[in-house]
Amino acid sequence: MSPSQDPPQPLTESDFMRLFVKHELALRAFARSMLPHWNAVDDAIQEASVTMWQKFSQLDGEDGFLPWAKVILRFKCLSAVTGLRRDGRLLSDEVLKQIADEAEAIETERVAEIRSALQECLTKFPPPHQELLMAPYQSGGEVTRLAESGGKTVNAFYKLLGRLRQKLADCVQQRLQMEAN
Repeated sequence: MSPSQDPPQPLTESDFMRLFVKHELALRAFARSMLPHWNAVDDAIQEASVTMWQKFSQLDGEDGFLPWAKVILRFKCLSAVTGLRRDGRLLSDEVLKQIADEAEAIETERVAEIRSALQECLTKFPPPHQELLMAPYQSGGEVTRLAESGGKTVNAFYKLLGRLRQKLADCVQQRLQMEAN
């Protein structure tokens, strides 16, 4: 590190919450690839989130969150599988490991495709709409601030946000379908 660079700031509790919420769907999909039903996924996610929270200070940076979280979640899923195995309706550990490895590889590629489509679609919106779409992911009541500065009610902004999100989702879906063909 050169003397002019500041040392990286440690991640905070709000960073953990933001990263966990950002990656929760990917984590759920990953857990579902190993577990036979959604109740087991919910339990594994809950247990993994507690462990992640306790060990969050060990994480070096935001970029490593998802792989780090998947390692923790994988162990929780394998533990859940051991408990569920008593029912005698689960696959072997080797098969589950192979499924998890394949799901992780596919998911990483798919996430990159979705991010690319999302970035491309976001650029099609005018800057005020881009700001509104990103506002819920900012800290400190950005939607409220935007509503007040625009002279509208917060409720009106959330309705507009819902319509913009739908347009964004449609655009992303369309881009992904075009790439698949």
